[in-house]
This record gives sequence, structure tokens and C-alpha cells, in this order.
Amino acid sequence: MGTFTAEEMTAIWLSVKVACWATAISLGPGILVAWLLARRSFPGRILLDALVHLPLVLPPVVTGYLLLLLFGRKGPVGQVLAEFGIVFAFNWTGAVLACSVMAFPLLVRAIRLSMEAVDTRLEDAAAGLGAPPWAVFLTVTLPLSLPGILSGAILCFAKALGEFGATITFVAAIPGVTQTLPAAIYGLTQVPGGDAAALRLTLVAALIAVIAVTTSELLARRVRRRVEGRDA
Repeated sequence: MGTFTAEEMTAIWLSVKVACWATAISLGPGILVAWLLARRSFPGRILLDALVHLPLVLPPVVTGYLLLLLFGRKGPVGQVLAEFGIVFAFNWTGAVLACSVMAFPLLVRAIRLSMEAVDTRLEDAAAGLGAPPWAVFLTVTLPLSLPGILSGAILCFAKALGEFGATITFVAAIPGVTQTLPAAIYGLTQVPGGDAAALRLTLVAALIAVIAVTTSELLARRVRRRVEGRDA
């Protein structure tokens, strides 16, 4: 199968960097949105739920095009951000944004299900002892939701690592700048003699994904045992 070229190594590193950043910036908002959907009733809750899960049902190319319209250099948001030196379109930061949007529903769903499984009587007991809502969240809800948070974060990473449609529409596939693993694999399949390199990168992507999912499951089990008091 040969050795990895410099361009292939760059694509691998860029994909990991983009996936890490996408997970990092999604985690905080994801926990907040999951908590709102799991624990709060408010006008527009159904709309928020629909918007969060919209990237799952929209074609990825459509999501990427909408991001281009909003965050492109001529878009309403992109023009404002460009004045502060923040550029997303055709930049690796745009790949982070696209991957975050596409992976966000998986992150929120995993955390929401975990929070919904937390016994509300524990939260009520903490509140009854005088703990303010933020303290209840930090000392009861959040620790007991750790398995779902870890699973959601790893799923977010894995999804971001494999994102293609929205990313290539929003930031294209510029070698060394925005060409992630999926884009590199697609490009290699379109040129004669690129099958071997495409297979190498496919195996790398599959290996990283398997490691991520396995790590997620192992961490979630360990945290669950500790939460349930079965681990010394």
C-alpha cells in the first residue's frame, strides 16, 4: 500500500485538528441545550428541538450552502465577522464550523438522554436543602450525566472526523488548508492511480473512528460504575 505522502499526512492532521476543535466548541452549548430540552418547558421548546436536529434530516450540501450564505464573505454574518479578522469561508475554521453544526445533534441527543435518566428526586432533594439551581446542576445533574456527556463528545468527534458534504460545500477542498480526510479520499478516487492512497486514508479514518467509539464506551462504563458506587 506504500507510505503516506506529505499531503496525506496533512489531511490526517487537519481532520483530527478540526474534529477536536469542533468537539471543544460544541460541548458547552451542547450541554446547555440538552439541559434546556431535558429539564425546562418554555415557549419555542419544540422549535428549538427541531432546529437542533435539522442538520440530521437536511442534505449536508444544503447545510453547507446555508452556512456559505450566512458566513461567507458577503453573507450577513460573515461580513461583520470579517471586520474583526474572523473568516470562515474557504478556511479551516469554516471546516470547524461546518463539522460542529453537523455533529451538534448527536452531541445534544446523547447528553439529553443521559440527563433525562437522572432521577429528578435527587435534584429536588438538593434544591430542598437550599442549593440554588446552578449548584443543583453542577453538583447533581452534571456529574450524573457524565456517561452521556462523554459518549456525546466522542460521537461528536467521530462525526466531525467523517463530515464531508457540508464541509466541501462551505470551505471546498484546498490542500493543506481545508482538505480533510473525506475530501482527500474523494479527490483520490477521482484520479487515475489514486485507489491505493484512498484505501490508506480510508483505513486511517476507520481506525480513528473505531478507537473513538471504543474509548467512548469504555469511559462511559467507567464513569457509570463510579456514579453508581460500584468502583472503589
